[in-house]
Amino acid sequence: MYAKNAWEKYTGEKLDELMKFNEEYKDFLSFSKTERLAVEYSVTLAEKYGFKEITEFDTLKPGDKVYVTNREKNICVFIIGDEPIENGLNVLGAHIDSPRLDIKQNPLYERNGFALLDTHYYGGIVKYQWVARNLAIHGVVCKKDGMTVEVQIGEDDTDPVLCITDLLPHLAYDKNAKPGNKVIEGEDLDLTIGHMPLAGEEKDAVKANILKLLKEKYDFEEEDLVSAELEIVPAGPARDLGLDRSMIIGYGHDDRVCAYTSLRAILDSPKQSRTICAFLVDKEEVGSIGATGAQSKFFENTIAELIAKQDAYNDLKLRRALTNTYMLSSDVSAAYDPLYPSVFETKNSAYLGNGITFNKYTGARGKSGCNDANPEFIAMVRKAMDDKEINYQTAELGKVDIGGGGTIAYIMGNTGMNVLDAGVPVL
Repeated sequence: MYAKNAWEKYTGEKLDELMKFNEEYKDFLSFSKTERLAVEYSVTLAEKYGFKEITEFDTLKPGDKVYVTNREKNICVFIIGDEPIENGLNVLGAHIDSPRLDIKQNPLYERNGFALLDTHYYGGIVKYQWVARNLAIHGVVCKKDGMTVEVQIGEDDTDPVLCITDLLPHLAYDKNAKPGNKVIEGEDLDLTIGHMPLAGEEKDAVKANILKLLKEKYDFEEEDLVSAELEIVPAGPARDLGLDRSMIIGYGHDDRVCAYTSLRAILDSPKQSRTICAFLVDKEEVGSIGATGAQSKFFENTIAELIAKQDAYNDLKLRRALTNTYMLSSDVSAAYDPLYPSVFETKNSAYLGNGITFNKYTGARGKSGCNDANPEFIAMVRKAMDDKEINYQTAELGKVDIGGGGTIAYIMGNTGMNVLDAGVPVL
């Protein structure tokens, strides 16, 4: 089934089923603008499928449906298999963070009659794409009394939206002469959030009015922004793309398209001989670091908990479980774009409609930072795909010395498991 266009398989009821799945994915993409929201959505969906939080189980037996979360930014869902955990798991991994703007800890200021929020970009954004467009705020403000306030502005049809202004073309001759990565500087990505002064205020009256509005709606003070996590993202839902509705456009495909499909793969599966798992993780866009990144001990600790609830725990069983695990590290691949053919090597590119993409390795230049999958494992995956007549393709991330990138694959591979990069091609 290698590199064969999959559209011809979908007619009649199969096409209706595919389009229904796409609508469900668009709902996930539109809701899950942050990693916290992606976990919230995943927990709600998992519970509808009969999954329960791990603390509800004293022991685990084959067929049990379990989920575990970490700081509201990671989730693992499991269906316990017939075999002991130490025999290994079949794992699908993906990340649920996406490039965005974060507000700084002291963000709110007034300048020349405008209230603005100071931001710091997160991940590999293209800075000039974030100006002169509708933006929304999602996140939480944590107060000293222990209360957490959820904030969402710009998604409801009745909400105002926010914006980072840009120069009029008539005034931008010098700016437009700069290289693309310098046209908009990082410190210039400040969000315009107000222009109306508060009556009776003589100093920073526009800022005072914004604080009044936030107090009325969310009941927090300016000092509470020090312990806030507010993310700036494009406003609006995911939409169909193309007159034939053959594609989807929306914020956060990287990597929520792989997160949703990995999650659904487990939720829709029956019990297997091996325990199966979807592992959705944070911080991939900035190196998979910290307590919620793939480099944390969350996954290992969770497997240890499963072993302890299935049998008497010891460290050797955990090491065996990791070494015997098979994983698809699911992250998006660069789809061939007919507008930019010069960066692709056509024989080793991913194409829309040709099925899931497998990357034996990622990395950059001389495969730096890659996980290079063992051919024995790739052969196993090929057989599994061909036995079920599932379309797939193989690819690299652009031409050598031009493309490249990394995923969580090498991190999970460091535990000794077999890992292969896989994912959905995107434009």
